Amino acid sequence: MQNLTVIDHPLVQHKLTIMRCKETSTAGFRRLLREIAHLLCYEVTRDLEVELVDIETPVKAMRAPTLKGKKLVFASILRAGEGLLEGMLDLVPSARVAHIGLYRDPETLEAIEYYFKAPSDVADRLVIVVDPMLATANSAIAAVTKLKERGANNLRFLCLLAAPEGVERFTKAHPDVPVFTASVDEKLNEHGYIVPGLGDAGDRMYGTK
Repeated sequence: MQNLTVIDHPLVQHKLTIMRCKETSTAGFRRLLREIAHLLCYEVTRDLEVELVDIETPVKAMRAPTLKGKKLVFASILRAGEGLLEGMLDLVPSARVAHIGLYRDPETLEAIEYYFKAPSDVADRLVIVVDPMLATANSAIAAVTKLKERGANNLRFLCLLAAPEGVERFTKAHPDVPVFTASVDEKLNEHGYIVPGLGDAGDRMYGTK
């Protein structure tokens, strides 16, 4: 699939396997999601631009690399995106944060927006949209569309799991937005869940049904 990166690092795959297991506790799932977010963030930011600045170490002066340009924006699709967001902020604590509130209509599976808040200058920043699951892609497509309406033009989408149908729909709707994921699973079932997947990420993270 074009514009798709599968992050197959052994540590990512190991943690994902434990998260998939239905016996994994809510606390364990939440901890693993935060840990795996560190590793996913490392990959999705691999090609960030750097510039050299003058500093002094305790031994001598030198020119050393630092991130170039304005700070990143992490855009979390509520509510499950918060689990990835927390881990990513551990690595990039200075990042700006956008929140996009969407829920999936149980009948139509369409994304319904109920909240949106983003930095005013998203047009000048790299925006990384995060949501653990890319299933039907309705929420992801709606979130990216909303961000583009606000001027965002440099976006990436990061998820934990994706369905082939979701990747296809998303890349067709937003061919300019690369997708990063830890796994592309078999398919969607009749209820719009990823198979084999790991269930509902939000419910497993917060202990709800």
